[in-house]
Amino acid sequence: MSDGNPDFTLLRVARLIDGGAGRPVERGAILMRGGEIVAAGPEERVVPPEGAPVHEVHYEDKTALPGLVDCHVHLTGFGDGRSGDELATLPDELLTLQAARNAAAHLRSGVTTVRDCGAKNRTTFMLRSAYDMGIAAGPRLSLAGRPLAIVGGHLSYFGIAATGEIECRAHVRQLVKEGADFIKVTATGGSTRTSFPTRPSFSPDELAAIVEEAHSFGKHTVAHCASTQGMVNALDAGIDTIVHGMFVEPDGSWLYRPELAERIARQAVFVNPTIHNGRGRMLELEARRGASGLPDGDQAELDGLRRRDEERLSAFAAMRDAGVRLVCGSDSAWSEYAMGGFQHEVATHVEGGMSPSEAILSATSASARSCWMDGEVGTLEPGKRADVLVVDGDPTQDLGALWNVADVYLDGERVERGGLA
Repeated sequence: MSDGNPDFTLLRVARLIDGGAGRPVERGAILMRGGEIVAAGPEERVVPPEGAPVHEVHYEDKTALPGLVDCHVHLTGFGDGRSGDELATLPDELLTLQAARNAAAHLRSGVTTVRDCGAKNRTTFMLRSAYDMGIAAGPRLSLAGRPLAIVGGHLSYFGIAATGEIECRAHVRQLVKEGADFIKVTATGGSTRTSFPTRPSFSPDELAAIVEEAHSFGKHTVAHCASTQGMVNALDAGIDTIVHGMFVEPDGSWLYRPELAERIARQAVFVNPTIHNGRGRMLELEARRGASGLPDGDQAELDGLRRRDEERLSAFAAMRDAGVRLVCGSDSAWSEYAMGGFQHEVATHVEGGMSPSEAILSATSASARSCWMDGEVGTLEPGKRADVLVVDGDPTQDLGALWNVADVYLDGERVERGGLA
């Protein structure tokens, strides 16, 4: 017998984007029970059981779509320009609090699932424990814990510096024991001061051992690749997702290799290009240039950053044409990219040649597949988690509508956004 509380929640919207390949549904509806989607589609077909208590919410001139899935975040970051080397000097307790704040900011902005691609020690696992205890709340978490790095390599300051196949396998087993949902490996150097961004880090045999061990536990793998050879090694090892995917030669020059893109597509590997995060310094210099001009050295830096941005967008378009599975992950709150602005990264996918509808799929269903979470999230289908984003306007016509967040639902519950609109 009902206790008087509604058993079902019914959302009625002007249009519905279900996260599949079809066109938006005009006059759509979503029926939720508890944390699960019961039905979604044209409103005349979405009907609660007769006599069941129902809470109805009408959203005129608004669009409902799956909660966004950011497949690449660093929850412990600050997004204020500080380096990872500086970040790693902060105490774990402070970093866990920052992770909670970042997660909440992303959820309020419409991101209901995040994949954290590396944090110091057990900080993000502590955040998950806080969720479990009801101390904090936020989006769904897919966690790597500490990323696997070589001695002195990118992100090694987060707690793992592995040498040799035996250590690599042992670290994978330890991470699985700690609760890792997937394994993140830095296959090249990066922004870490002691690393070499244009060079591969792990040997091919070490990388293969990491991937094999992770797969033996049913875990997927994500590789940071800031150079071409890093991507080649990752593909040889059987990696599942490449992040950054930069076609950079050992001397730092850019050379797009179509045969490599074709191989990525053939192996059905996901690529998360993280274009907007690479713009942090560029946008800072452009703002200073507009305000007061730039000295010659800064102008030369800005010219180089603009050139690299154009190269990355061109590579994105070429990979899309080659059939590469491009997915959306912000890489916030790394560098200058604060959390709560995932929409910036989604917009770069349109700049790279996607239609707004394709870009939305890259940030929902495709991103969920890259996280191995597509059985739970990414589309509005019966049996999936009731994670819903409601926005003003039609983002398939104007992607900027993704910023106009009206409401967010996580597990069927409306998220309290603190008066934000």
